[in-house]
Amino acid sequence: MDCVSGNMTGKIAFQGEPGAYSHEACRLKYPDMEAIPCRTFEDVIEMVRLYKADLAMLPVENSTFGRVADIHHLLPESGLHILDEAFVRVHINLLALPGVPLSEITHAMSHTMLLGQCRVFLKEHGIHRVKGADTAGSAREVAARRERSLAALASELAGEIYGLDVIARHIEDQGSNTTRFLVMGRETDSTRRGEHGMMTSFLFRVRNIPAALYKAMGGFATNGVNMVKLESYMVGGSFTATQFFAEIEGHPEDENVLLALEELRYFTSYLRILGTYPADPARK
Repeated sequence: MDCVSGNMTGKIAFQGEPGAYSHEACRLKYPDMEAIPCRTFEDVIEMVRLYKADLAMLPVENSTFGRVADIHHLLPESGLHILDEAFVRVHINLLALPGVPLSEITHAMSHTMLLGQCRVFLKEHGIHRVKGADTAGSAREVAARRERSLAALASELAGEIYGLDVIARHIEDQGSNTTRFLVMGRETDSTRRGEHGMMTSFLFRVRNIPAALYKAMGGFATNGVNMVKLESYMVGGSFTATQFFAEIEGHPEDENVLLALEELRYFTSYLRILGTYPADPARK
């Protein structure tokens, strides 16, 4: 385990029930850490802030459904720093009670989002959709109800945890469905690490002058810095106060990034680096 220091618990917190895709992300990225389920994103952040966990695994965007609601509002107020990122393929599986064949399944339960991602398979097999609270929770309920005709759409990890068999594997309509997670901790880490370059995430608000955003972005173009993300959202419910979340390739100490950030500061009233971290290999 890298990127962390201080009094260690060996734990990483995630939102959801055991077997959720966030749990799967924890296992893939940090197999030696104990993954701790939390009810809300706020609870995940609080676990790290209170030294009950070392790291937080937070989903920020999905290749099919876009950014995860509320996360970008929580990041600035969390008091945590981005230490790493993880891209996780969302493979959806049909889970049933042990020994039940696909031919007996008439209903499948899961989160609405996953039900919508398996329309082709479910229609082909005449399986009706049943809305569940979440993916792992649906697997747990299928195991508890013991109904042979009821299955769950969830991860293979959920099947392991709740004693269900995978009777159909990777049944999602889109073969590229991926969720990006940010790994966050209490202490910042600006060391250069990883083999695929560095990423930097930051927040800023432009000054109230004409063409401020256009001018603020100019430094990245003229210095050859690749900006891979730029999102805006209102601050404090005001239509006039807009905050931007941006991500660039590079390290703040790279000469071209340093020059671009200096120019950005001139046109902004607020600038905050949320983290500098190694790019996930899947980004390429």
